[in-house]
Amino acid sequence: MRTSLFRSCRSLVMLSVAAALAAGCASRSANPDDPLEGYNRAMFSFNERLDKAVVKPVAEAYDAVTPTPVRTGVGNFFGNLGDVWIGINNLLQGKFTAGLSDLGRFGVNTTVGIFGLFDVATEAGLRKSDEDFGQTLGRWGVGEGPYFVVPFFGPRTVRDAAVLPIDLYGDNVWGVSDTSTRNSLTGLRIVNTRANLLGIDKTLEEGTLDKYAYARDFYLQQRRYRVHDGSPPDAYEDFDDDEAAPPAAQ
Repeated sequence: MRTSLFRSCRSLVMLSVAAALAAGCASRSANPDDPLEGYNRAMFSFNERLDKAVVKPVAEAYDAVTPTPVRTGVGNFFGNLGDVWIGINNLLQGKFTAGLSDLGRFGVNTTVGIFGLFDVATEAGLRKSDEDFGQTLGRWGVGEGPYFVVPFFGPRTVRDAAVLPIDLYGDNVWGVSDTSTRNSLTGLRIVNTRANLLGIDKTLEEGTLDKYAYARDFYLQQRRYRVHDGSPPDAYEDFDDDEAAPPAAQ
């Protein structure tokens, strides 16, 4: 099952890259981080329409009927499952203390925290990390490449989009063999995550004249801080300081 999911996602990414390259040949961007801006804006609009038509309404209904402690427990449950892949990536990056801490978190929260519903590990001093295979490649010097919006999955860089199938392969939810269980868990995770982001919609709508550019610059800034453990190269930092601020009203 994981193999078929890996192949499907790989095919999606390859088709998206081909479409982006075709669009990039027909348009130019003034932003050096976004040479595929024509394609990216079109895909951003597609993802946003999909969100408004399907995901956001379901998330709003879920938010209305689900108490905050339940949503917190659901988030903790999926976060606990993710700690295994996070720990593996920390180990691959040579950060052994953090990697063992992540795996320890999984053990503590799965047992004492009742299958991860309660984040006991954080209270015990085991700090939660946030790592993926794209960050692992970045750790060992693989360049990020241009900004790239993936259908359904949203903003990435070309490096991170290329290894998205590997991240999904390492994901404990996507790896569930039973189709109905896997789909139910995936749907719940998407809806719960989206419900927790409902509060930022108004801020994005009112805080910028160009929602796409704001989302792109914010994503790149945060991604570079994560890849470089909070200390991105000066070239990135200088650019992000200029670009991440929302455009001033005219």
